[in-house]
Formats: sequence, C-alpha cells, structure tokens
Amino acid sequence: MFEKLKEKLGGVKKVLGGAIEEKKEEVIETQPAEKEEIPAQPPETSTRAHERIGVFGRIKAAVIEREFIIDEKSLQDHLWELEMALLESDVALPVAEKIVDSVKAELVGSRRRIGSDTGKIVETALRQAILKVISVDSFDFDEFIKKSSKPVSIVFVGVNGTGKTTTIAKMAERFKEQGYSVVIAAGDTFRAGAIEQIEKHASALGVKIIKHQEGADPAAVVYDAIQFAKAKHKDIVLADTAGRMHTNINLMDQLKKIHRVNQPDFVIFVDEAVAGNDAVERAKLFNSAVAFNGSILTKQDADAKGGAAISISYSTGKPILFIGVGQSYKDLIKFDPEWLLDRLFE
Repeated sequence: MFEKLKEKLGGVKKVLGGAIEEKKEEVIETQPAEKEEIPAQPPETSTRAHERIGVFGRIKAAVIEREFIIDEKSLQDHLWELEMALLESDVALPVAEKIVDSVKAELVGSRRRIGSDTGKIVETALRQAILKVISVDSFDFDEFIKKSSKPVSIVFVGVNGTGKTTTIAKMAERFKEQGYSVVIAAGDTFRAGAIEQIEKHASALGVKIIKHQEGADPAAVVYDAIQFAKAKHKDIVLADTAGRMHTNINLMDQLKKIHRVNQPDFVIFVDEAVAGNDAVERAKLFNSAVAFNGSILTKQDADAKGGAAISISYSTGKPILFIGVGQSYKDLIKFDPEWLLDRLFE
C-alpha cells in the first residue's frame, strides 16, 4: 500500500535535495573559508605549541561550521513538482497546497551547515508537513471506549458498497479481543439481503444481533439494540445503517432520525481508500449533513496512491480511526500517523 505516493515522494526528495546540494556547492565555491595568518615564530615552547594547535583548530571549525541559506528561487520549480506529485496521488488540492506551504516555510530562508545531509533535510520537512495534515486530532478511540459509560452506542454511516458491514464485523472482533461484550443492530433495513449479511457475521463471531424485518424503521432497530444492551449489561452496541449518498434526501432524513431518537455516543464514517478524492469529498458532504466523530478507510491494501489517507482528516477536521487492510476479521489496523509516515519514507 502507498506504493505510488511513496515513489512520488522519493522522487521529490531527490530533486529537492539536489537543488539544495547545488546551492551548498555554490556557497562553498563563491565564499571560500577565511584563513588566519600565522606569523613566523621562534622555536616553540610546549605552551606555545598548544596555542598554535588551538589556532588551527579554530580554522578547521570555521570551515566545518560554515552555513548557507536556502532561497526560494532555487526550490520554486521543485515545490511545484511536489504539488503535482501529491495531486497525482489523489491528495486533495487544499491539502496538497498546505503540505507544499509547510515544506516551503521549513526550508526557504533556513540556515543549514555545509556538510549537512540534504536528503535528510528534505525528508524531515516532508514528514513534518504531512504530519500536520494527518494529525488534526490526538483523539484516542480505545481510551474513549474505556472511559465511557456502558453501553457505548456506535453508529456506522457512509455510502453503499464501501465495506461498512464487514467493517462492523471487524470492529466487533476487535472489541471481543479487548474483553468487551458486543451487540450488533441490523439497522440497514433498506438494502435487500443486508440483514442476512450482517446476521452471518454475527453468527460467525458469536455476537448477539438485534433485527427487525426488511423495510422496518432503522431507528427502532437501533433503539431496541441499545435497550437490550442496557438490560443485559452489554458493553458495546454497533449499529449498521443503509448506505446512502448525501443527496438522497429520504435516506438522509432517516439517518437524522436514528440520531435524534437514539443519541449515539459515537458516529463513524466509512469509505474506501481506493475512492481517493471521491472519498474525501463524500466525507465532507456527509459531515456537513450528519456530523460524524471519526472515519475508517477500507481497502487500504488495494490503494497504491494513498491520497485519501493523507487528505480526509484535514478536510473534515475529524481523525482517521482505523484502516482496513484485508478481508479477514483481524485485518483492521488502528490508524497512527507515525505508522503512515514510516511507510512513506522507509
């Protein structure tokens, strides 16, 4: 995963590093080190010899510690290449511009020692710039669950076909491994076969499912699941909902009713990483219609570009919580910005 973005960043790192290296060589050539004149001396005593060594040491230090300043002109074309590389990797335009501006602010006008590793200078600037846009919230989902009053009700929303139901099953497996008891609410009463699909997952995981007949009011299904969890002292309620586009007024009104009736503790938006900029735009539109608390990106293992993972947090102001990396119940990774950065710059 992230192969294309990693390749693009590697190329940009090389050309930016090369531009800085050229600037460094220019400074070395045009501003040679000043040498201290050392007058002729009579035969030296031990003390005088040590003084002379000290003079030579200062000359050497002056050469090693000479600095150069990175100017905007030497980097301008390459910063444009960075923006193009990000856009080609499905990073949203405002996010790409933010990253470029951060890299520019970090490099331009800064003083660097001659002898510095230019590749490392660029990599550090890139890492810090990307970190800023993917770390919009230091929210710890596991800590939230641990400290919340039980049962914790979590509603999953998103467009159809993005792996929302499978993600709910993965979350149920993860909660069970952490020692929590789980109830699933089959709130997608709209799509044919949706109840049967999530029922199979619940059976495979040994998790209680609350369901009504197809076409029933999903708000009532979620309500019954929460009441069951309270009565049976269960820890977590995971509520499925019908996939919908934000433009489907009836289904959006239905989703708003689920919120109004049940007041869920947490709402998670689910979309697929391979959707790239489409996922980012859908997240923004969903968040404006029915605010969510965080997102999960599915099919990250199939996404070579990686733009959605870079963009979605900054675009919505809400953290990425998990990413799906396969089909099994255990193929769900808690999202960590440093984990992503390590893969982009390994």
